[in-house]
Amino acid sequence: MTLDWIQIFGYFGSVLIAVSLTMRSIVRLRWINFFGALTFSIYGLLVAAIPVFMLNGFIVFIDVYYLFQMHRQQNYFEILEKSRINARYLLRFFSFYQEDIKKFFPEFHPEKITKPLVFIILRNMMPVGVFIGEAAGKGVLEIKLDYVIPDYRDLKSAHFLYSKRQKFFRDKNISRLEIKSDVQKHVRFLEKMGFKQDRLRWGNYYYKDLG
Repeated sequence: MTLDWIQIFGYFGSVLIAVSLTMRSIVRLRWINFFGALTFSIYGLLVAAIPVFMLNGFIVFIDVYYLFQMHRQQNYFEILEKSRINARYLLRFFSFYQEDIKKFFPEFHPEKITKPLVFIILRNMMPVGVFIGEAAGKGVLEIKLDYVIPDYRDLKSAHFLYSKRQKFFRDKNISRLEIKSDVQKHVRFLEKMGFKQDRLRWGNYYYKDLG
């Protein structure tokens, strides 16, 4: 039996809804679910399946409502400095997220960092990320870890750190951030944050000058 374009359209909507349920990020879940429900609702209208049209239309309105609430929600960020990289909480954090950390920072070995700058990023008083850097010359901080837990990867924490709170680094006489990364997904993130590739150095080094 040959599928017509309406059936393909319906299958596409079903796939989007299924994919949305695999998202760990609530924002991504809502957006993909929105498009899936919208597609499936239109499909229901096209095939005169009114219950399908009404149910998915209702889901569309629910997704729109929560996306609007997420967009207007005021987030409060704070930096909580830690004096030791081997603090009990950090060791538990590294252990719990070990596999995911290795995906983005395969060369991260906290025991090899001797003089780290360590802090936790709080979002609405919830610890959502850990930043670790080490001095790499006058005014230069090499980032060893900048990890945000999966449920909060909507770039808001990153914009807070690399745009709104640059003064935090400047107050510590840091004028340049550097990082080495061979992970393409992470490189795309760095580029979004304004990092540029250092083509004068061997290896995939990226830098961001703090204005």
